[in-house]
Amino acid sequence: MKIAIKGNRDRYIKFAPDMELFHNSELIFLSRDAGDEEVLREAGDAEILFVDAITEVSGKLMQEMKKLRLVHSEGVAYNKIDLETAKELGIFVCNNKGVNAGAVAEQTILLMLACLRYTIDGDAKVRAGKQIQTKEERMVSGITDLADCKVGLVGFGDIGKATAKRLEAFGCELYYYSKNRKTPEIEEEFKVTYLSMEKLAATCDIISLHAAVTEETQGMINAQFLARMKKNAYLINTARGDLVDNAALRAALIHGTIAGAGLDTIDPEPVLADHPLVALPEGVREKVVYSPHLGGITIGSFRRMHRNMWENANRVARCERPNNVVNGLETFR
Repeated sequence: MKIAIKGNRDRYIKFAPDMELFHNSELIFLSRDAGDEEVLREAGDAEILFVDAITEVSGKLMQEMKKLRLVHSEGVAYNKIDLETAKELGIFVCNNKGVNAGAVAEQTILLMLACLRYTIDGDAKVRAGKQIQTKEERMVSGITDLADCKVGLVGFGDIGKATAKRLEAFGCELYYYSKNRKTPEIEEEFKVTYLSMEKLAATCDIISLHAAVTEETQGMINAQFLARMKKNAYLINTARGDLVDNAALRAALIHGTIAGAGLDTIDPEPVLADHPLVALPEGVREKVVYSPHLGGITIGSFRRMHRNMWENANRVARCERPNNVVNGLETFR
């Protein structure tokens, strides 16, 4: 079987499971940013295409890859893959739903604590020899316990649930919003209360994003939503940068509409130094804690992700339906 891989070769080799299909397949490695022409030239007859979660897969490319049977996101996101064209062509599109939920939940809580505890500023002040002055200042200005926060989860899938479970141990009061309200049993299990987006914004001290990117959710954190948030509230994003209106968040930070943000994901990637959410004015940049989109890329997560990808490739090779199909395809073409 010929398998095209748009991603880092060393990563795929490191985390490849010891499976016969891996050892016996012809692997064609391409850069994450390889264009359609390069993919067709190097691997136009591939049956499987593995791609980074933020990599675009166009309908035109799939139409030209006549033998293609499966496109698999290395991560959870798949919004840059043309799902409708894939379905029309009988090509399965799959993701790694849930495999990195615990890892992303840990990163979410790390950013919450980093914001509440002024971690970045504190680190800088100690390095500058201003430890005791900073301690004295913070004792007056105050530090909020995570346990005293009302946390609102936007989206309540695998990662939202994993985050809720961990926050329960901190003693937080938990709320959530999702397009479809969960059952009373699920709400009881995760100790969460449903609120509309408007009430969630107005009620919570921390808003944490865990929604998938769709036409409906893109830019959902806009000026109107941010204006409803408390002035001492924080926005945490370990989901996708596409959920946030960059200009609106920049303005909210500059004007003090919200207290700050913890961002693991910013749109677009790669995030450069002149990005409007990075190149903030002096006195504002300290309000934001960044991490380089590494919430879900732990060793354990990658092992699970790559095993699932190769197992799905194995299923396709045996003409079986793979798991985590995201484009609604039921059978092979």
